[in-house]
Parts: sequence; C-alpha cells; structure tokens
Amino acid sequence: MLCQEQPDLVLVHGDTTTTLVAALAAFYLKIPVGHVEAGLRTRDKHRPFPEEINRHLTGVLTDYHFAPTPWARDNLLAEGVDPERIWVTGNTVIDALKIIADRVNQEKGHWEKYFAREHRLSLAGKRLILVTGHRRENFGTGFENICWALRDVVEAFPDVLVVYPVHHNPHVQRPVNEILFPVSNAAGTGSGGCLALLPPLEYAPFVYLLSQSYLVLTDSGGIQEEAPALGKPVLVMRDVTERPEGVWAKTVKLVGTDRARIFQEIRELFENPASYETMAQARNPYGDGQAARRIVEIIEAAPL
Repeated sequence: MLCQEQPDLVLVHGDTTTTLVAALAAFYLKIPVGHVEAGLRTRDKHRPFPEEINRHLTGVLTDYHFAPTPWARDNLLAEGVDPERIWVTGNTVIDALKIIADRVNQEKGHWEKYFAREHRLSLAGKRLILVTGHRRENFGTGFENICWALRDVVEAFPDVLVVYPVHHNPHVQRPVNEILFPVSNAAGTGSGGCLALLPPLEYAPFVYLLSQSYLVLTDSGGIQEEAPALGKPVLVMRDVTERPEGVWAKTVKLVGTDRARIFQEIRELFENPASYETMAQARNPYGDGQAARRIVEIIEAAPL
C-alpha cells in the first residue's frame, strides 16, 4: 500500500502493534511519520503490555510528535526529542467523543429503545456503572478479583445497574462466565442490583451508556480520557497509568485489582456525595475537541 500510494506523510495513532508496524514500514520506505497521541509513558515496559514498548519504539521512528498534553511533551523532551518536532494538540479521542456525544444527546429516545429492544436493558431508576476490562496484565487472578468485586457491588446496592460489554478474549470470557454470568440479569438479582453482560458495542451506543453512567470502572486507556470529558468519575483497575493527568486532576483514581479495594472505592462514591462531586466536577485535562484541526494546520505548515 505505501509503495503504491507513495504518501508524503504517514500518520499513526496511539500504541497498538499496528501503530508500530505502520511506523516501521514508513521508516523503511523513508516516508516521514507523524504520531498522534505521542509521549504517553508508564516507565514500565510490561505495564501495559505490549503498548508501553509500542509507544517507545514508535516514538523513535516518528518525525512529527503530536502530544496530547504538556506532560506527554515533557516525556518526549526527556527522551531527547527535538522540541521543534513536538506539538501539544490535545487528543483526537476528545474530538470524536464530542461529535458523537452531541449526536447521541439529540437521539436519547432512539438509544433507549435500542437498548430495550436489542439487550432488554432499561436504565430507568438505576445508578449505572459502566465497565470495560481486557488488560493483559490483569489476566488470571486480577480478572477474577474484578469479577468478584462487581458481584459484591451488585449484591450490596439494590439501585445499581452494572453494564459490562465483555471483550471476546477467552482470558476475559472465562472468569466473566464463571463468576458473573450466574447473576447476570438485567431485571435484577433478588434483593440486589442488576448486572447486564453485553457483547462489545459500537462507538455510538457505547457513548450513550457512558453519557448515562454514574461512574466508570475500567482497565482501559482511552476511556480514562473520555469519561472525564463527560464529567464521569473513573476508577482504574490498574496500578500504573500512562495518563496520570486525570489522577492529578482528581477525576481518575487508580484502585488496582484488589477485590475489597474496588468494592470500597465504589461504596465511597455511592455513599459520600462530596467524594463523588470532587471527581465528577474535576477539570478534563485531555483537550477541547480541536486536536484534529490543530494537527492538520501543523502538517500544512510544516516542511515534509
């Protein structure tokens, strides 16, 4: 493809293995590389795995570093990147979120009917906890603890609705099916709350759930940026994050994968309004929805 199209610049995004391979292919063909979401770091090559190394290696191959935040820029500077090759732009995920969230807000009735029809799910009268989880370093005991913590929450709070779109990876499916499936029932579990296990969702229905959520529980990356942009507290089931800005802004909290700790942090947000408001009203540090425009303007002005 690159040989056929002969582009003047290859843009890669984020930290997937595809990102690294595309940057490497462009390097072999002496095509300049622009990296969107450059500079994220945990300083632990195994967490997240393999994303942390993908980010580092992509950075070595990159000519135009589009850092989402000043902290990401400083990481690149510390690694010896030419400051004239770094631009702080915000993150394009916030651009996409704002576009879709505006559309979803105008179509709430449609999405209510969609979830009732496709998933027999109603959010009425419930405090929604939206869950995402698929991180490799949590496979095994970590995921089992996460699942037991979710079960504890559902059994403890009658007004809770836990919605978990479950990743297809068998290392995720096994503990979910063994621990959560027996109590999954959108109509409620006895005197406790409700738990709904869904297949992975497309972006628009996911953003609808995100916009309607009370809080988010995740071990993912991008949702640490998306949820704060909508004023949703985020509990991150990891010990380290490449996005510490949310932690510093107090809209994100690292809670690890300890069963009791996860349950206690959720209880705190359910029972302490001050704790909830502190996280829900915190400033979103990840951009204003104009990152893509800035990147285009930089590319148009920069010599290739």
